[in-house]
Amino acid sequence: MSSLSHVQRVRMLYKTILRLHRGLPAEIQVLGTSYVRDEFERHKNCDEVTANIFLNEWTEYAIALTKQLGLKGPHTAKPLGENLNEEDFNKFRDEQVVQLYELMIAASGKNNKNGKDT
Repeated sequence: MSSLSHVQRVRMLYKTILRLHRGLPAEIQVLGTSYVRDEFERHKNCDEVTANIFLNEWTEYAIALTKQLGLKGPHTAKPLGENLNEEDFNKFRDEQVVQLYELMIAASGKNNKNGKDT
């Protein structure tokens, strides 16, 4: 068992992710950092089961991002991101699908009403 408290582990993961985001391209960094802050804030008072799932998923994200960014920074990195398979996509709740769509719109720089660049 870890000698760190739950709060310390959450704080360490949060700060690690924010540091990792410094290696992202500027336009993605702003979006990603905002999303991380919102998600951690939203789950601040969740139950223990949800907290464990939340921390496991964000830990996997941090590990994947570390691998994608490479040891010497973005110039040696693998392409950012990963495609979702249909099985994982089907596990999303409706509000998560909407959130994913909004994230796609924001990341692509397209206006969701007319499909034109913003």
